[in-house]
This record gives sequence, structure tokens and C-alpha cells, in this order.
Amino acid sequence: MASITLGGNPIHTSGELPIIGLKLADFKLVKNDLSIASLADFLGSKLVLNIFPSIDTGTCATSVRKFNESASQLENTKVLCISRDLPFAQKRFCGAEGIENVINLSDFKDGNFGKTNGLEIVDGVLAGLHSRSIIVLDENGTVVYTEQVSEIANEPNYEAALAVL
Repeated sequence: MASITLGGNPIHTSGELPIIGLKLADFKLVKNDLSIASLADFLGSKLVLNIFPSIDTGTCATSVRKFNESASQLENTKVLCISRDLPFAQKRFCGAEGIENVINLSDFKDGNFGKTNGLEIVDGVLAGLHSRSIIVLDENGTVVYTEQVSEIANEPNYEAALAVL
């Protein structure tokens, strides 16, 4: 269980981030068209998993915008933006913002992605949502970088995440 903060107040997650050097567990997440995506769908590309509580908060929206800007310049890399938001909300946000370089995926059905990867917030007002985290994978699905933002209202370290690519 990791300890992070929300407004300086301690909250906890369901576990620890995946271990660098190991393969990420397969997942089933919902795309904007309501089809299912799995890790296998993305193998062969490097992946930046931008994970956050909700697209409808300022910091989460900023992270999607910033990774959208970077994604167009990354070779053989896809940016997956993952939250428990409904796919409709993710699609609405990206449409309104003109965001086209990231892939939104929702863990709304059962939260298994968050639980499996130690990201689910287990207490406090955001219980059930995912903590703000970055996981970077190589082309084979092996974890090469992780960051769990210690204060959930803060942005991740974009430069460090992109530097491993």
C-alpha cells in the first residue's frame, strides 16, 4: 500500500506500482467506441500510460494536453490516458480540446486495471479512483519507468517519463 496525499492529507492506494524490469499484467479497458483494448493490442509500440483520477479536473486535463503535445513527436510510441471516467466523458473532453494524439481508455467497469497495478485509491474522498501515475513500457510490455505523484493535485514529471523513450 502506497501513501500519497490529497491537499496535504494522507490517502492510500491498493498497492505498489509495477516493478521496473517486469512485464505489465495484461488488461482489458474500454475505448471511446466502447470496444475493448488489451495490452496485446499495443505490443510493438512503446507506451506511456498516463493514469489519473478524472479527466474533469484541472491537473488531469493538463496532463492529457501535455502528453498530447509530446505524442505527435514520439517515434513508435503511443500515449494511453487511463482513468475510471466513462468513455463518453473522455471522448467529449478530447473532442472539445482538439486532442487527437492520445488514446483514451476507461477502467470504469470493474477497476481491475487500478487494482492489479496498485493504483486504486482506497480511502478518502477519491476512494475508488486511480492515483496520478505514469508507467512507461517498452515494445514488449516491460516496465521501464514508473512514477506515482506524491501529492495527487501535482503534475507528473513529464520530462523524466519521456526521457526513457
